[in-house]
Amino acid sequence: MFAVFLSGGKQHRVNEGDVLKLERLKAEPGDDIEFEKVLLVADGDDVSVGQPYVEGGRIKARVLGHDRGKKIRVIKFKRRKNYLRRQGHRQWYTEVRITGIMAA
Repeated sequence: MFAVFLSGGKQHRVNEGDVLKLERLKAEPGDDIEFEKVLLVADGDDVSVGQPYVEGGRIKARVLGHDRGKKIRVIKFKRRKNYLRRQGHRQWYTEVRITGIMAA
């Protein structure tokens, strides 16, 4: 059984027991959270597709912790113009474990 849900403006395909990194959520480590914007739930040949969301579809997850991702480097450069700007960025994320997938 797998599902596709929306979180942080991105779509994620998950199975029960998966651990994934989402955009930072307002939840403490150890909290149980639910995602209600479920786009698709599939259990073998039984597939439920939402329009836009599956009625009664929910995904339960447990928050494992918050952290920051790897540093990315942003460089702006124009040759022969004496222009060079460097910037770094580390994005915050929340790590969650999927504990349950409920269809309608």
